[in-house]
Amino acid sequence: MREEVRYYRDFTDDFVESGQQDKRLPENFQWLHRNPLYRAASAILYGIAVIFAFIYSYAVLHIRVVGREKFKICKGKGIFLYGNHTQPMGDAFAPAVYIFPKRLYTVAGAANLGIPVLGKLLPMLGALILPESLSQMKSFQEAMRCHLEHGRCIIVYPEAHVWPYCSFVRPFAETSFHYPVQYEAPVYCMTTTYQKRRRGKKPRITTYIDGPFEPDLNLSKKEAIKKLHDEVSDCMQERSRASSYAYIRYEKEGE
Repeated sequence: MREEVRYYRDFTDDFVESGQQDKRLPENFQWLHRNPLYRAASAILYGIAVIFAFIYSYAVLHIRVVGREKFKICKGKGIFLYGNHTQPMGDAFAPAVYIFPKRLYTVAGAANLGIPVLGKLLPMLGALILPESLSQMKSFQEAMRCHLEHGRCIIVYPEAHVWPYCSFVRPFAETSFHYPVQYEAPVYCMTTTYQKRRRGKKPRITTYIDGPFEPDLNLSKKEAIKKLHDEVSDCMQERSRASSYAYIRYEKEGE
């Protein structure tokens, strides 16, 4: 079987785009909802999504999770989870299985709201859409703090763009690591790796859970952010060596 090769110019290239990639957030977008009916509907939808996630993760993607028991160290605490972004649907659903029974909230861009049908439901399912103005930032931060105080999990994909079946971890900026430093919350990382299966075209998936990494409050904010970034990045780079099969190979243009 011939492997697929995709060429990129830099690590910000996007290989998966929604139908409304330029969708913008309305200025009055809400991150927290107090309405009991909305919250009940959200809980029901999330429960259905978790059931789907179990089936999709194990029956379709054939995921094996290593280190899930490490989440018990922070039982009852709000946590951040960082991962490499290699599955368009799997990255949206599978982590809900890993961290169950914690509820999952995913930091995502407004473009995701443009996904047909599902896009409008994403906030009810736990999408924490990134604000697009300073006036929206306060509400976004209030929602993030609320979820952490209630012992939930916030997942961040620092690579930002989905590269399907990418077998290496792309370099990512320190930017998103200011969240756990700001809220003094523990950090975990999950590294998705790929191995060849005996049968079938698509690879077997092994996801490694590592952590917790604690923000160093003895350092300046800038230094603490860099330390967390480096610890998570180094761990994920090391784990990515477990990838032994490239279902899709990514090569830089001109090399």
